[in-house]
Amino acid sequence: MKNKYCHKILFLSTLIISLLSVPTRAQNNYVKLLVTPTHNNWIYQVGQQAEAKVLAYAGGLPIENAELTYESGNDMMPVDTKGKVNFKAGEALFNFGTMHQAGFRYCKIDFVYEGKRYHEQIKVAFSPEAIQPTIKMPNDFMSYWQKTIKQTRKTPLKAELQPLPDKSTDKVEVSLLKLTYDKEGHSIYGFLCKPKTNGKHPVILTPPGAGIKRIDFSTRYAELGFISLYIDVHGLSPLADSDEVKRLCYERDDYIFTGIENHNNYYFKNIFMACVRAMDYLCALPEADGKNMGVCGGSQGGALSIITAALDSRITFLSAFYPALCDMTGYLNGRAGGWPKLLSPSEIKKLTVPVDVACKTLAYYDVVNFAKHIKVPGFYSHGYNDNTCPPTTVTCALNQITAPKTIVITPIAAHWRFEETNKKAIEWIKSYIR
Repeated sequence: MKNKYCHKILFLSTLIISLLSVPTRAQNNYVKLLVTPTHNNWIYQVGQQAEAKVLAYAGGLPIENAELTYESGNDMMPVDTKGKVNFKAGEALFNFGTMHQAGFRYCKIDFVYEGKRYHEQIKVAFSPEAIQPTIKMPNDFMSYWQKTIKQTRKTPLKAELQPLPDKSTDKVEVSLLKLTYDKEGHSIYGFLCKPKTNGKHPVILTPPGAGIKRIDFSTRYAELGFISLYIDVHGLSPLADSDEVKRLCYERDDYIFTGIENHNNYYFKNIFMACVRAMDYLCALPEADGKNMGVCGGSQGGALSIITAALDSRITFLSAFYPALCDMTGYLNGRAGGWPKLLSPSEIKKLTVPVDVACKTLAYYDVVNFAKHIKVPGFYSHGYNDNTCPPTTVTCALNQITAPKTIVITPIAAHWRFEETNKKAIEWIKSYIR
């Protein structure tokens, strides 16, 4: 009996010693860094000097004497200001310039502490409400698109549904939709999510972000009582094998350039029509309530949300996060242009047509021109730190919208959003359901 207790004591002692010898993982970052402008709303007026305040702590103690370097310039433009400053009591304060016309300005900071490099970026706005488009609107802009939609709708939709019980839940029925929508036989795929409750439901279309890739979906909207459709716009089934994904990626990797020589042939024409026809499908569902029809997406999907809402008068609300395709000619006018940045210094050399020809085509596809035709309430959100869909371009587009708009800005966000912003968007959408 004594030996039994001795063994237990020895085991427990060994266990305690081994636990004490294992280093515990830190629950927080050793160096804490916070970069903010001196204007709490991150907005300056043209001609004002922007200042940045950097707070840095190591292990809870203010960093002293470490040298901070910074560089700044106008949004997505070359650096025009550089400087150095030392931390004092964990704080560094410095001026990073001004702007003489409405827009955004970035500041990048960098310092080394105990051999490790730390860096951060902020962008601030200068009179953002005054940012105006550089893109021109064609005289036949809306008539061209109305004619295109009318022509496309002459072909009856062909819908093929495949139930996906393994992706369904006790509340939501999920199916894979293949939708053939025009006379050329173009098809898209989508995840159709329906509530399992009886009755009529509002509908939401969710267009995808950029790139050739398998789409994903969420049952979030369906759990709230919406019929939701998450679509692909390239004809790639989300159930396709890796070889098929690679093949389509290879074939269409440069789709942002395809057909740019003429606005009738540009690749995005089929994408826009795919979105309109997807709404045709949703609105025709017997479970659709016929009075609440929305579209929601981010990045390329944010652009497609604004565009679809402008083209389809049945839509009653939209939600767009950091939309792409905004004021794409900005780079030709000394400021940021929207994704896909075809006219940026790095991309313009890839054009196979003269720049003026490309600009003529892009004018039919720029979100700025569609934004002027929005007639329904919208929820819009973006972050100032976005380098993919720069805030200059997004703000320019939102400034053109005269319909009711709720704009939620999170300055520190880049090309992503917080879950808190998603919740605000959903609450906003719910408030517009009649």
